[in-house]
Amino acid sequence: MDATRKLVLVKLIHTVAWAFFAGCVVALPVAALAGQLRLAAWLAGAVMVEIIILALNRMKCPLTAVAARYTDDRRANFDIYLPLWLARYNKEIFGTLFVAGGLIALWAALTAG
Repeated sequence: MDATRKLVLVKLIHTVAWAFFAGCVVALPVAALAGQLRLAAWLAGAVMVEIIILALNRMKCPLTAVAARYTDDRRANFDIYLPLWLARYNKEIFGTLFVAGGLIALWAALTAG
């Protein structure tokens, strides 16, 4: 497989992984507000695994290093199929949404009765 195809494969895998975790972040407050606190906990746990992986890798996805082997491009979205603005601000956007979702889930858990 040539470098271009390898890069496409890494970007596809990275995008699918991103979509999974972004979906978890978005679903977290929805599940909590629907009273699905166990599901909310699982969603938060999945995101926490990703946060730990990022923290252990200097806040970069390990797939970024893999993609870097196949291109000299270093734009924020060189390793994933996201718009440049979203790739650039991904951690800020989804970090804020995750904290907000966690607070909503905590509120839902404390007021469940």
